[in-house]
Amino acid sequence: MSGKLDTQHENAAQATIRIGDDDLFVDIGKGHKPFIIAELSGNHSQDFALAKKMVHEAAKAGAHAIKLQTYTASSMTLDLDSGDFVIQEKDSLWAGEKLFDLYGKASTPYEWHAELFALANSLGMLAFSSPFDEDAVDFLTSLNVPCFKIASFELTDIPLIRKVAKQGKPMIMSTGMATVSEIEEAVKTAKSEGCEQIILLKCTSTYPALPENTNLVTIPNMRTTFDCQVGLSDHTAGIGVSVASVAFGASVIEKHFVLSRDAGGVDAEFSMEPNELAQLVSETERVHQAMGKVTYGGSQAEEKSKQYRRSIYICKPIKAGETLSREHVKIVRPAHGLAPKHLDTVVGSIAKEDMHIGTPLSWALISTQGS
Repeated sequence: MSGKLDTQHENAAQATIRIGDDDLFVDIGKGHKPFIIAELSGNHSQDFALAKKMVHEAAKAGAHAIKLQTYTASSMTLDLDSGDFVIQEKDSLWAGEKLFDLYGKASTPYEWHAELFALANSLGMLAFSSPFDEDAVDFLTSLNVPCFKIASFELTDIPLIRKVAKQGKPMIMSTGMATVSEIEEAVKTAKSEGCEQIILLKCTSTYPALPENTNLVTIPNMRTTFDCQVGLSDHTAGIGVSVASVAFGASVIEKHFVLSRDAGGVDAEFSMEPNELAQLVSETERVHQAMGKVTYGGSQAEEKSKQYRRSIYICKPIKAGETLSREHVKIVRPAHGLAPKHLDTVVGSIAKEDMHIGTPLSWALISTQGS
């Protein structure tokens, strides 16, 4: 792969992407507030009542969508308890875990999907999932999901991307670990199958992720390089990184969600609690509103404030015909007198009439030398 795409036009990066149908949809892109996705992952601990409560709490917090992960242990890995199939990294949250067992307890049962999706929709949220194999794509298509998410570890699974792209729905793809050429191949594959509505997510595939490894400045570069809308899949603690990403142009933010980190869950350590999700929704919208356009000279809302700038006022009484000295004038607030820049001209001028303390100086009240 060349590592470069045609970047002369950013039409796709600027275009609005609509996810959903006429009854329930979200518009994503420039001019629209960030699309906030609450990722349930395996934090439901395979407790259906807990999963439903998570959906309710995500809706209360103002999330625009919930996302599941659609896989089974056998669709993810092999049932082996040695070598490559046991997590060896000692600093991993899941050190020593057998992959098959880990995926088994983190998976969301297929029979839950339809009810959780319907519940989310009834609460005004979109609902979709990340398929991890082609059978999962068929299953999600049968549920008429409004879009598909490709997880960062699956970005190089080109057959999976090709299968998803053929479904005719928008695609959100996480790019953690991916090189420019790997992202390019994924984007080109999706487009070759007719999918033009693509959102890439800047992502750091460590769990949790550290802010210093997040590199938010990549977001505008990614948008230009791949001519796609770009968001953030955030695994850092708190909401600061996600909020900051909006200033870099992130149109989508995905964060893992849990009711209580103390109660546990496979991803609890790097997941948001409901109050944090609510803050994320409100603060990202605040940043979006604050972005605006390049503006100098103050906004219309600031016009009234200009009266509280400083100006030249009489601070000592003076009679008509007398010469104004520095003792007669002072630069103070408000701004109803002459601007401070005229001080040198004012000093030495002649008063045309009597002026008392508190008189805002104007050219009509003085005669300057040579005038």
